[in-house]
Amino acid sequence: MAVVHVLLAALLFLLLGSDPIGQADRGLTPDAVARRLQERDLGRDSRADMRMRIYDRQGRVRERTLLILRLRGKAGEGDKALIRFLSPNDIKGTALLVWEHPNADDERFLYLPALGRVRRIAGEEKQQSFVGSDLSYEDIGGRDLADYTYAYADENAAWTAPDGAKLPAWALESRAKDRNADFPRSVSLVLKDRFVIGHSDIYNQRNERAKIFDVRRLDRVDGILTVLDLVVSNEIQKTRTELTTTSIRYNVGLTDNDFTRRQLEQGSQ
Repeated sequence: MAVVHVLLAALLFLLLGSDPIGQADRGLTPDAVARRLQERDLGRDSRADMRMRIYDRQGRVRERTLLILRLRGKAGEGDKALIRFLSPNDIKGTALLVWEHPNADDERFLYLPALGRVRRIAGEEKQQSFVGSDLSYEDIGGRDLADYTYAYADENAAWTAPDGAKLPAWALESRAKDRNADFPRSVSLVLKDRFVIGHSDIYNQRNERAKIFDVRRLDRVDGILTVLDLVVSNEIQKTRTELTTTSIRYNVGLTDNDFTRRQLEQGSQ
């Protein structure tokens, strides 16, 4: 099961569940906060329709629509996700399948309809751009708790919500144990009353703030607090990606059969 090192457990990612805490939990360690983020309630599965807008440095925009399916792993198993692009025609049918593994490297498979084949995303490619957006394959596939160390940058921080309200938060810093990681450090604002990340700053190897993740809209869907609007900005490239959930449902009855390599190809045809 992956943890949110940046802001998402990826596009499956936008499905950040609520997990209210009591007074006894106010003294949680940084590692415990990271684990509670990992274990947040996401339901058994979910189906979401989304709109993606990608802005280049000149402000020109490309719009895409996509479908995201997610299945919570059983005990001892990792989560599964399938992301399929529905439009426009130049990317329609492109799909990504992610199998998370608790004690091994996650597996990612990309289906490219123009080539008519599935390509495995290698480990060294995981921090590359996902279909030209400001998200990486690693953002989509998630990150493992054990690959990072955690500390508080500020135990009494605050997140400014879209309506202007200031909500108490931990500023949680995570550092990659891999010295070759492209983005070895992040600082995320974790809301104390619901274990949702509202903002995250991502730093490159030169310790420059390279990416910013900002939540723009939160609401409850099927009883689960869900991020419905998210903006990912690349401060180095001067680009940004906006993600809007147009519809989402939890506990719709998905099974492992919906997340096979065969389904990856057949469903894209």
